[in-house]
Amino acid sequence: MTTARGRAVRPISLSANRWTSLILGAGSLLAAAAFGWPFVVSAVPADAQAAVPWVAFALVPALVVALALTLDREMYTAKTVALLGVLGAIGAAVRIAGTGVGGVEAVFVLLILAGRAYGARFGFLLGLLTIAVSSLLWGGFGPWTPFQMFACAWVGAGAGLLPRSRVSRLGQRLEITLLAAYGVVASYLFGLVMNLWFWPFAVGGGTDISYTADAAPGQNLASFALYSLVTSTLTWDTVRAITTVVGIVLVGPAVLAALRRAKLSPR
Repeated sequence: MTTARGRAVRPISLSANRWTSLILGAGSLLAAAAFGWPFVVSAVPADAQAAVPWVAFALVPALVVALALTLDREMYTAKTVALLGVLGAIGAAVRIAGTGVGGVEAVFVLLILAGRAYGARFGFLLGLLTIAVSSLLWGGFGPWTPFQMFACAWVGAGAGLLPRSRVSRLGQRLEITLLAAYGVVASYLFGLVMNLWFWPFAVGGGTDISYTADAAPGQNLASFALYSLVTSTLTWDTVRAITTVVGIVLVGPAVLAALRRAKLSPR
C-alpha cells in the first residue's frame, strides 16, 4: 500500500488487531476480578479494607498495558491524539464541574457519544484518560482511581460495541434511542461495579446488607444487591441515568455529527 506521495505504508494486520482486542479483553477480565472478588474470596471486612490499596496497585500494570495496546499504529495518529487530548480535557472539566452534585455524571454523555462515533478502543482510552486527568487536576487520586478508570473505560467501549444503523433521519432517531437506552444501563451498572470496591468494609457486620466472610456467593450477592438498592440504585444511579438520557437526547445528534466530521478510521 502507498500514500498519495508514493510512500510505502505497512498495512495493519487483522491478526494483530485481534490480539490487541484479546489482550485488552484479558485486562478487563483482570479488572472485573478485582471488582468481584468478594463473591469468590473469603475475607473479614478489616482484611478487605487493608487489601484494597494492593488490589488497586495491582491494576496499574493492566492500565499501562491497556494504554500501550490501544495506542497502536491504527490509533496513534496526529488527529487521534489531538482528539483524545481535547475530548479528555473536556471530559475532565465536565467531571470536575459536576463534583459534589449527587449522581450527576454528565461526562457519561461524552464517553458514550465519542465511543459510538470512533469505536470501542477510542471510547476505552477516553474513559481512562478522562478519569486520570480529572483526578490529577482535582487532587482526587486514591485506591478508587484505577477502579473508576476501568469502569468509565467500559462505558465508552460499550458504546462502540453497540449495533450500528444506517445514518438517515429515521436511523438517527433509532440511534439516539439506542444510545439513551444504553446510557440507562451503563449508569446503573457503573453504580453497581463502583459499589463493589468498598462494599465489603463499608457496612459493619450482622446486617442484611453486610459482607459475610465464608458465606455462600449467593448470600453475599443478595446482600450486595440490597446494599446497592438502598444506597445508590434508587438515588445516585437514577439521577445519573436521567442526566445521561437527557444529555444524549438534547445534544446527541449535533455532537455525533460534529465528531463524525473528523472521519477517524479506527473502530
